[in-house]
Amino acid sequence: MNFEVENRFFIVGGAGSGFGRAISHLLAKEGAYVLAVSRTEGKLKSLVNSFPDNIEYLCGDIMSSAIQNMIVNWANKKQLSGIVFNAGGPPAGGITDMNMQMWDEAWETVVRWKIALTDLLLPIFKKQNYGRMLFIESVSVKQPVKNLVLSNALRPAIIGFAKTLSQEVAANGITVNVLAPGYHSTAAMERLFTKKAEVEGISKKEAQLTFENEIPVGEMGKPEEMASLALWLLSPLSRYVTGQTITHDGGLVSSLFG
Repeated sequence: MNFEVENRFFIVGGAGSGFGRAISHLLAKEGAYVLAVSRTEGKLKSLVNSFPDNIEYLCGDIMSSAIQNMIVNWANKKQLSGIVFNAGGPPAGGITDMNMQMWDEAWETVVRWKIALTDLLLPIFKKQNYGRMLFIESVSVKQPVKNLVLSNALRPAIIGFAKTLSQEVAANGITVNVLAPGYHSTAAMERLFTKKAEVEGISKKEAQLTFENEIPVGEMGKPEEMASLALWLLSPLSRYVTGQTITHDGGLVSSLFG
């Protein structure tokens, strides 16, 4: 299938590992050009080595204004087709594990930087009457995840933001969607395994098995699998899909609209 992304330019956050890396890899494989953004330079270099003609990197914290301004400079140099808002999540823990400083930091980590970067890039998308904006969030926007109160409470703010934005810019040829991954083989899940093992006094392997037992398909997802869905949402083929929050969860969410 031709996804029509060849020679198009995309920016992908959190590209050093997990979903960001898998999405960057697949875009490049399909012939797109990618600016991969991450704080882990070694991982970025290995990604570039796989596709030296299609991937360039920017090493730094995508949440910082300095890196965001650099991203805008890149977007102005090339015609930007789409961006993947993706970065590390807040720490695991329950309500009594958190203090107000941690809540303030989680607001910055989960919400604020995405709004700030959207404000910077939106004029570019509007000027060209085209754009794909994709937010990578969590299944926690559909149902709470134990020991993940910061994510449970703050990620839904992005759903409201993305939905509102999608309605305001649809006439400009810009789509805005959210992917809400369930349990996948990523570093974020490793942190949850560790926290669950600590809270329940079990081994990390036992903690992993309890998560897997919650999934109807019986195993963790792979970032590469979700990347194929992200690829379609970033492509011109997804013109008529906007304002959606789509779970990729192996059947984990039990509600009718999961």
